[in-house]
Amino acid sequence: RFIPKRMVPFSFPLSRCALWDPVPMGDVIGAHITYYRNPRLSLVEKTLRLAYRHAKQNEKKSFSCFLLGTLAVDEDGEGVTLTIDRFDPGREV
Repeated sequence: RFIPKRMVPFSFPLSRCALWDPVPMGDVIGAHITYYRNPRLSLVEKTLRLAYRHAKQNEKKSFSCFLLGTLAVDEDGEGVTLTIDRFDPGREV
């Protein structure tokens, strides 16, 4: 979870047996993607147009859909690029 101005540790649900010792060890580190890398978003125009057309044709005020893509680390290792290249309107049921 991300709460503005404050990072909150995540936790796993309780189970009968643990695969590791749950006691915290070591220093706290940030796990947010922008903590170590420069993120970049790349969106294919065709995908954006399909999503826009679907939104305009939908009678409901809000609807669910999926934008699919790939996440890659840049060659220099300094940034990550999220490339969204597919649109899936999902199912009504």
